[in-house]
Amino acid sequence: MKDMQENAGIKLFALNSNQELAEKIAEEMGVELCDASVKHFSDGEIQININESVRGDDVFIIQSISDPVNENFMELMVMMDALRRASAGSINAVIPYYGYARADRKARSREPITAKLIANFISLAGADRVVTLDLHAGQLQGFFNIPVDHLLAIYTQAHYFKESGIADDVVVVAPDHNSVKLARNLAELLKAPIAIVDKRDAARVDEADIIGDVKGHKCIVFDDLIDTGGKMVDAATALHAAGATKIYACATHPIFSGNAVKELEASAYDEVIVTDTIAISEEKQFDKLRVLSVAPIFAKAISLIYHNQSVDALFDKSDSI
Repeated sequence: MKDMQENAGIKLFALNSNQELAEKIAEEMGVELCDASVKHFSDGEIQININESVRGDDVFIIQSISDPVNENFMELMVMMDALRRASAGSINAVIPYYGYARADRKARSREPITAKLIANFISLAGADRVVTLDLHAGQLQGFFNIPVDHLLAIYTQAHYFKESGIADDVVVVAPDHNSVKLARNLAELLKAPIAIVDKRDAARVDEADIIGDVKGHKCIVFDDLIDTGGKMVDAATALHAAGATKIYACATHPIFSGNAVKELEASAYDEVIVTDTIAISEEKQFDKLRVLSVAPIFAKAISLIYHNQSVDALFDKSDSI
């Protein structure tokens, strides 16, 4: 009851990308989702109606930029424009999964930096703040000229591994060299060693070199997202060939495009642990899948922001993450 009274003035809206997560966040905060209708015309145009007053209110919109990426992104843009024209006091874009984040630099000539373009659009549409989780690259925060609260799922993930006993005698594995920093962060929380899958393009998967000792140990392959699943499946094959006893995949964002679900289900993984930043449709559910909710993280962050308090309380002071 106390939380409900403290958060009573928050206006929380959910668009179509992840209604289930939005409902969990609202429940955690003790508030109701506000009334808005999001409709699509037959040609794909988006119509949004806000069915209650937001004049002068602090508004939070929950929307992942996930598949269908462009449709969900445009819903967010149209909603923010509607709120701005309705004289909302502040507009806060809560983006559990920030799509286009992998296009964060020019890797080749004449290539766009789409992650920056998306940031420009979000600011132009009227956002006063962005709240997101586990960006593909932390420096994306610098693409914005408005405050960005970059939350982390790693504490929730580490807690799960400790509570389930998986953290005992485990090695945290980076599926490639780009994921080493992430693996080190989780290893610090679990007080575990790390290893790296050093797969060369010309080598067969089962001949990939493993930097580190995994033989006879449980392994957690850790990354920020699983898209097609190829990298994670290759890592599991290499670890199995190297003598790992049990192998777990862990990532924040379950994109699961292409044949990812079939490949993960048929892989050497004992369990695939993800979060609910992206809604996982029924056809993408499988027996090895374990979904951790990040609703408590977002609920606490939104409450702290609304009350003008530091979100630093969400981060564990005992580590350097």
